[in-house]
Amino acid sequence: MSTETSKHPSTGEMALEAATANTSGEQPVLEVRDLTVHFASEAGTVKAVRGMNFDLYRGKTLGIVGESGSGKSVTSMAIMGLLDKNASVKGSIKYHGEELLTKSDLEMSKIRGKGIAMVFQDPLSALTPVFSIGDQIKEALVIHNPKMTEQQIHERSIELMELVGIPEPEERLKSFPHEFSGGMRQRVMIAMAIANNPDLIICDEPTTALDVTIQAQVLEVLRKAQKETGAAVIFITHDLGVIAGIADDIIVMYAGRPVEQANVERIFAHPSMPYTMGLLGAVPRSDRERAARLVPIPGAPMNLVNMPKGCPFAPRCPLATDRCFEEEPQMRPVKGHEGQFAACYHSDEIAQRGLTFSDIYEVGEAAKSKFDGIPREQRKVVLDVQHIRKTFPLTAGGFLRRKIGVVKAVDDVTLDVREGETVALVGESGSGKSTTLMEIMDFRKPESGEITMFDTKLEKKMPASVRRELRSAVQYVFQDPMSSLDPRLPIYDILAEPMKVQHKSREEIRERIGQLMRLVELNPDQVDRFPTQFSGGQRQRIAIARALAVNPKLILLDEPVSALDVSIQAGVINLLEDLQNKLGVAYLFVAHNLSVVRHISSRIAVMYLGRIVESGTTSEVFDNPLHPYTQALMSAVPVPDPVVERTRQRIVLQGELPSPTETFKGCPFAGRCPLLPTLTKEQQARCLGESPVLGQTKSSQFADHQVACHFA
Repeated sequence: MSTETSKHPSTGEMALEAATANTSGEQPVLEVRDLTVHFASEAGTVKAVRGMNFDLYRGKTLGIVGESGSGKSVTSMAIMGLLDKNASVKGSIKYHGEELLTKSDLEMSKIRGKGIAMVFQDPLSALTPVFSIGDQIKEALVIHNPKMTEQQIHERSIELMELVGIPEPEERLKSFPHEFSGGMRQRVMIAMAIANNPDLIICDEPTTALDVTIQAQVLEVLRKAQKETGAAVIFITHDLGVIAGIADDIIVMYAGRPVEQANVERIFAHPSMPYTMGLLGAVPRSDRERAARLVPIPGAPMNLVNMPKGCPFAPRCPLATDRCFEEEPQMRPVKGHEGQFAACYHSDEIAQRGLTFSDIYEVGEAAKSKFDGIPREQRKVVLDVQHIRKTFPLTAGGFLRRKIGVVKAVDDVTLDVREGETVALVGESGSGKSTTLMEIMDFRKPESGEITMFDTKLEKKMPASVRRELRSAVQYVFQDPMSSLDPRLPIYDILAEPMKVQHKSREEIRERIGQLMRLVELNPDQVDRFPTQFSGGQRQRIAIARALAVNPKLILLDEPVSALDVSIQAGVINLLEDLQNKLGVAYLFVAHNLSVVRHISSRIAVMYLGRIVESGTTSEVFDNPLHPYTQALMSAVPVPDPVVERTRQRIVLQGELPSPTETFKGCPFAGRCPLLPTLTKEQQARCLGESPVLGQTKSSQFADHQVACHFA
């Protein structure tokens, strides 16, 4: 499989000829030539895709990467024929030599689902909530196989459910989408995609919203499905670690067009386009300690309406020259790198001189905090949580509802946060991380246990002045800044609101807002704009500025970078580090991206079903995980290096996270534990009958590295 961007004379034609060559003589499943997609808008014509070219062969996986708005998903929707009437699609898309762009929607419906299938990003919105899983798989089969009998459909549905690893498949066919977890729903989507043995499967961000353990399971299912069907796969994502492990070839897109293409090993080892180098440099690594700051690509992606002449990346490129601003470079072969193509005037120089990311971008050393050199034991405790529990009643019935059980959201959690440090809470969705933060932010005595903030123990009844003072000292940054910022208020009013509660004067508020905007590296002149006029990364910076408005000493961050592109994510992470170093603020950081956690945190606590199963310094927990659950989490984190990623031994957990309504006599993890089958019957009986307590083990060299496992 290979790719090329635009057909143009001489060099470009030779590049296309080299790119589409196949030594076996096999015909491609999909041929895309000079694909352009434009949309009409009030502001002008949006040039979403500009000159996409590639061939894709059976059994191969093409990865398409790039920032949001680069044209990845629009390309996939054009192939599927799912763009609306507002879209102007030109060029050529051939499936087994048959042109798709000239087909009607009715003709395309005969190919969609049978020859070309798609796995969408959000399975909950892709599945119909009022039909059972069995009915939806049946529909996918019957529409292309009208002669199938009910018995054949039933048998094929069970076979598909087994293939994607769903337990008790016959019973689960009767379930509805809301009765499945996110990972299980994505498995159902994959089962429907492969139901008719398609020749091409398009996966559009299929693992973005999943935990790393579930992501590892889904990727394993995709590999198995591809092996069973022999299908070609287009895998669209912004996670370079995932691409490193699954793709054979990569297209890097920017401003609607490919800017670099090669096989996966070449792209990661020798990127020759500054944009590709920037993407790789902005990604934190889970397999190594932080040695330097992340380097976000400066500036913002180009507006695709009324684009100026020249290279779209030139305003953000550290190597840009006058020529870059005058004429857009075409995709050409990179000298000395056979099979690699780049749309850059400097790619040959980068390749010949062996320039690396650090030669082009300015890499700064990790900044030092005023607490560096001060032992943790000598720092003041800003938050002390001891044995807290939080339960929710489970009810049933109609008008007169009755209690039928209890959801144990947080079950005996103990942790502390000290000045100038970042403590990370990690674990799968449903493990109790966010509920722990909400219990802290309630500023009341918990259901069970104790919470102490700045030497003040939280009680059910506290003086209003004490509670107000604590609210100023502790602030919260939510996952989605758009839903946490009032869209009806300008930024000035959003930032002023917490200071008005403290009865600050107008002059103090005006001066402080200017300081806050500069602190989070935004233009103070933009305070009269509304949240919708900012990008996702800028909105998150505004949310952080609002949290800083009252000079807090502790900030609780709930997945603050999970929805951001890698480059924007790098900028926000750097901002958080800078603020901590300048202000000495402490963070309690909830995340499921363990690469980010490795980079930003100093300590880590791993949660499972409401309990902390392992805790210690970040380096100790990552380099020497003791609990089988932690080991599985760490092994599931994708590494943006194809050589490392494809030689790693991965622990894939079986099954889903149990319901927090279940009561466990022994270890809650025993049902999924890969260590359990290796133990003796006596040891297994202990795991199933005795709940482990968090404490130090003999194998740990550090007193503060604790684990809740009998046989860690």
